[in-house]
Formats: sequence, structure tokens, C-alpha cells
Amino acid sequence: MSQGTHPPLHRILSDEGFRIFFPLAALHAGLWPLVWVLFWSFELPFARDLPPGIWHGYEMVFGAWGAALIGFLTTAAPEWTDTPRLQGRSLWVLVAAWGFARICGLTGADLLIWPAAIADLIWLGFLPCYLLALSWKKRTDRVLSFTGWVLALAALALWARVQMALGEAEAASRLIRLAGFLFAGLLALALARITVPVTNEVLDPSGRASPFRPHPGRLNLAPGLVALALLAELTGATPAVTGYLWLGAGAAFMERMAEGFIGRAAFRCEIIGLMAAAGFSGAGMLALGAARLGASWSETAALHLVVMGGPGLGVLAVLAIAGRFHTGQGLGLSRRTRAGFALIALATCLRALPEMGLLPWPPGPLHGFAALAWAAGFLLWLWDYWPALRDPATLGQLH
Repeated sequence: MSQGTHPPLHRILSDEGFRIFFPLAALHAGLWPLVWVLFWSFELPFARDLPPGIWHGYEMVFGAWGAALIGFLTTAAPEWTDTPRLQGRSLWVLVAAWGFARICGLTGADLLIWPAAIADLIWLGFLPCYLLALSWKKRTDRVLSFTGWVLALAALALWARVQMALGEAEAASRLIRLAGFLFAGLLALALARITVPVTNEVLDPSGRASPFRPHPGRLNLAPGLVALALLAELTGATPAVTGYLWLGAGAAFMERMAEGFIGRAAFRCEIIGLMAAAGFSGAGMLALGAARLGASWSETAALHLVVMGGPGLGVLAVLAIAGRFHTGQGLGLSRRTRAGFALIALATCLRALPEMGLLPWPPGPLHGFAALAWAAGFLLWLWDYWPALRDPATLGQLH
């Protein structure tokens, strides 16, 4: 194809959900905390009635991870249901809704809470409707589990926005924390779908065999226990009860991590990244359960292990693995992407472990090194993958 016949960039990026939303997820995840920590010193330019930390927590869950969720579901669901992929104007409407809410979140302006809520509900409402439509069209239940989780995420988003609009900072903060844990459950559901084909690809690149077959009962164990713990949180169970439930959920995530021990092939970065995502989530839930039962560290440190380490590494794994598969490439991550995984893990440790008394506080601005490592991890992935994402020769490719 000659240079003159190349489609414009906006058409390439809207050919499939991952091409536009994966870069947006990486940019938002990397740059927003960096700006908030190092340039604005934990403040927001127009925040008045609400603490800036409320906006920060909301934006990380529904901003960065929200973009990754849109890109993942609009790419994977058509593949799972053998239906045409979402393209063009539909994707740009989702980009506009998601992007407008993120601009509002960057300002922290109280007057923009409701416009931002409406914008978020557009994409959060669209995703379950889209999945239900695919399920009905193909008479399949393969995507129904994701439908329920996204509906719960939308309910928490709306509830949190209402509390923000009412100035109820403590209630809003609690709901955002629960949304972070809910996203970890959603991650566990996605890992159950992703780990099997990736592990089999690593063990047998020819595709002739499926040497890795996890027990079917384990597929939904971790998300199921997260759902049970969240239900206990919402119904006002005592700290002791929720503490034991989070210990159980954390153990299920650690069991999911253990599935990655497949011999020498476990040292492949793709496997390590998926294992570490489950491991950080599990460690955070175990730390939360321990804190509820009397451990000396704060719940905030445990929350960052869950919401930073788990989704951070999990999202990066999805970006890296799906990004290669859907641009016609096989497994085999470059040094830049492998360094990105290491930096995300380092950033999580620098953010959470000093607060738990398990690591000395690094020098410099509070959380400055964590923000720099976090941003570098996602931006390295974007630097590595942007040429393939914008290359028209990769359109419609699937390894």
C-alpha cells in the first residue's frame, strides 16, 4: 500500500477498541498521578468543598482503569462471541464521554461533578447494554459475567458521584475504595479468561495442544470471594467479619498466582506479569484483612497494593499481550515493556510498603519516586507499541 492510500490516523485508531483506549489508559494512568503528586503537590486547581484525594481516587479507578476496561471489552467481546467489532463513530462517542469526565476530574471543580457523572454513566451504561446485546444475538452466556460486574461498577460510580455532590467526603471515599476492590474482582475475572490461552501459547507455540487446563471450579473463585466481601462491606458487617472475608479473597488471588508456576516457562515476562497482578491484589487483600484484625499498618497502604499493584500490572499485561495479538504479532515482549512491568511493581512497593513499615521512606517529595516509576512504566509501553497501533498494515490482524 502506498503512503498516499494510508487511511487517516483517526480511522486507524477507531478500527478496534484497543487501538484508541489502550493508549488513553496508559497516558491517563501514567501522567495523572505524576501531575497530581509532583506538579500540584496533592492539590487540584478548583477543588473547594471536597478533598483532592477524593477526585484522585475516583479518577484512578474510573479514569485509567475505565479506559482499559472499555478497550478490553470492545475488543475481546466480539472475539468471544464471533460478532463484528465496534468501530468508527461508536468508539469516538465513548472516547468523548470518557474524556470529558477526565477533564472534569483534572480540575476538581465542584460544579462539574454532575456533568462528569453523566459522561461516565454514558460509557458505563453502554458497556453492559453492548454485552447483553451480543449475548442475545449469539444466544451465549460467555460475556454475561462481565455484564454483572460492570453494572455493579456503574452503580458504585453513580453512588459515589451523588455523595461527592452532597459534599459527603467520607461516604464518597468509602464507595471509591469499594469500586477499587470491585475492579480487582473484575480483573480476576479477566485473568481467568486471559491466562489460559497465554499459558498454552507459551507452553506450545504450535497451537496443536492445550497442555494447561485449570480446574473449572477455580475460574470464578477469586472474583466470587471478592463479591462476597464487597456484599459484607455494603451491608455493614463488622470489621472482624470483613477482615476474614478479605483474607479469603486474598488467598484465592494467591492461588491464582500459583497457577503460573508451570516450570521453566514461568519465567516468561507474560506469565510473570499475570502472576504478579494476581499476587499484588492478593497481598493487598491479605494486608487489609490483617489490618481489620489488628495489624499495625493502615488500610490505605493495603488499598494501594490492591488498586495499584493488581490492576496496574494486570492492565499492563492486557495492554501488552492483547496489543501484540491484535496487531498480528505473537508473544515475546521487548525490553522496554519488560522494564515497564518492573517499574509498575517498584512504584507499588514504594507507595505502599514504607507506609506499612516494611521499607524505608525514599528521599525527595512524598511519593515522588513512586509517581515517576509509575509514569515511566506505562509510558514505556506506549513508546514500544505506538508504531504498531498506528500502522495501517496491522489493521484486522489477529495472531
